[in-house]
Amino acid sequence: MASTGNQCKTSNEDENFQYAMQLSSASVLPVAMQVAVELELFEIIAKRGPNAKLSPKEIASNLSTQNPNAHIMLDRIFRLLTSYSVMTSSLVTNKDGEAERLYGLAPVCKYFVNNEDGVSMCPLLLFAQDKILMESRCYLKDAILEGGIPFNKAHGMHAFEYGFEGLKEVVDVGGGVGITSSLITSKYPAIRCINFDLPHVIEQSQTYPGVVHIGGNMFDSVPNGETIFMKWILHDWSDENYSLQAIYMLQGKLEPSELGGRDQASPESF
Repeated sequence: MASTGNQCKTSNEDENFQYAMQLSSASVLPVAMQVAVELELFEIIAKRGPNAKLSPKEIASNLSTQNPNAHIMLDRIFRLLTSYSVMTSSLVTNKDGEAERLYGLAPVCKYFVNNEDGVSMCPLLLFAQDKILMESRCYLKDAILEGGIPFNKAHGMHAFEYGFEGLKEVVDVGGGVGITSSLITSKYPAIRCINFDLPHVIEQSQTYPGVVHIGGNMFDSVPNGETIFMKWILHDWSDENYSLQAIYMLQGKLEPSELGGRDQASPESF
């Protein structure tokens, strides 16, 4: 009985140690996922058809790289993702008689390849891993000890202020009578703001320096611009009817082809 008890104790200790090691290196998984998404590695496999399995060399051949060791680095990333059940792997013998790993997509990968509507969870993953947000997390300890907001400590400003530097034009979709646009131009005079809302709303707006008022319906057309700004808008409708329709409309109206926005920003943030 004592022997069995000691074996159970040893087993539990081993499991706890393995879990501790996993927690210590937990930050590696999101980075590996970020690389896979940015290089479209899952898409490369998915395009070969259901249950496709490719070698790291085959996948690397689809990348624009001059690195002769790219397949070796990919293999290490794939082995990590396989250990987290993101990918599958099998060991085979290639035509040269060498052992070679082939990698496929585990069921969870269906959320990280485009579906029939061209949609996936990749943008959400990349947003969570964005360098700007990651830097703010380094100040979480300071925020606990000193007070304040981690993002503000990292970047010297509120999150809703960040991103306006260097912009020349902002289209405030659903901007009401132009209060938010006026706050933006008052702090960033070099920015030209287009305040866009329904005609009967625009009729009630006042004149503000650097702000141009345009009436219309965002489900029909949106003024072209460098940056799209939205506050308290998309959550007014469900995805099934108007929210996705509005997003598709906005995507075609951004001159640099980058969708930017702010949701639920308060005027005091500026």
